[in-house]
Amino acid sequence: MKIKLFVLCLFCLPVLAPAQVFTDPAFQQTVQSTLDDIYNFNFADADTQIKQIRVRFPQHPIGPILQATKLELQYLPIHENKAATAQFIQAAQQGLELSKRILAKNEADAEGIFFALTAHSYLSSLYSNQGESLKAVGESRKSYGFLKDGFKLMNKSPDFYFTTGLYNYYVERYPMDHPVVRPFMFFFDDGNMAEGIRQLDIASRKGIFMRAVANYWLAHILLKHEMQPNRAVVYSSYLADKYPNNPLFGMTNVEALILAGRYVEARTQLKRLKPMNHKFVPMAVKVFEGALEEQADKDDKSAAQTYRAALALPFNDPYTKEYHAMAYAGLARIATRANDRNGAKTFYKKALSVGRYKGLIKEAKAYLG
Repeated sequence: MKIKLFVLCLFCLPVLAPAQVFTDPAFQQTVQSTLDDIYNFNFADADTQIKQIRVRFPQHPIGPILQATKLELQYLPIHENKAATAQFIQAAQQGLELSKRILAKNEADAEGIFFALTAHSYLSSLYSNQGESLKAVGESRKSYGFLKDGFKLMNKSPDFYFTTGLYNYYVERYPMDHPVVRPFMFFFDDGNMAEGIRQLDIASRKGIFMRAVANYWLAHILLKHEMQPNRAVVYSSYLADKYPNNPLFGMTNVEALILAGRYVEARTQLKRLKPMNHKFVPMAVKVFEGALEEQADKDDKSAAQTYRAALALPFNDPYTKEYHAMAYAGLARIATRANDRNGAKTFYKKALSVGRYKGLIKEAKAYLG
């Protein structure tokens, strides 16, 4: 059970930490520009910059870690593409090996710790999504020591606020959601959810390289666990505006706006999302259209048809599964207003079978009793 928490906390760890090579302000700008291209799905431009970085610093983990990050987003979900997966593993392992060389000279080197943590976490996440639990467990075990080392390194870089904040939040939240793991939690250092959110917020504002990731995770936490969509919009809007070509950021922003009841803004953002050419987008768009028809337009007939069309499309477990749950919940509310109690119960049960958002669970359980 504790390994599951390791994997959870390490799934989306930061890409980079400040390195000694970053004392050159011009090179810092190059790295930031590369990250901006990656997050904005400008992969051709990112490729050019990564090649230049790897030529300039061939023995530094920054190049291969940037390459792994680019591959993960370019072929999302990467575990479904064998060729891209092989390239990703090679890049992550190369980044890890170069990190170990840094740590061999100084085991307390913040740069080496961070890159090693990142490489292990990338591999752990991949193996978990592939269903290779033993490999995921192995990478997670190796990651945990580096994660704990990072607790002491926040004064070295604001980017370490991300790893520490994510841990502080989920080490408390996970056993709340999964009580069966509580007896095993003595293995972990105590956390603090409020402090974790505060630390993530610092990373979202002051992080040199991890600002985007911190904003994404804060929006996710505030939507899924804290039921604070208006607060989540602060972070999701930043991402959608800065990276308009990123479908994940666009989906999160429309979702947050709808849950916050900000329907006019949601429609505007939905128009930006709809033309994006990515496999995740069509089903998400249908769910959002159904939600707007139901909640803003009060048109239950159209909303029901749109929700059903969304449910006819497949979801991806890590990224769009929750949207199926939202569609089921919408159909349950429509059935309730039509005095179809059996239909409402059926749809709420289906929503509970796939959904993990606290707001949705609360709504469904309140109806089912």
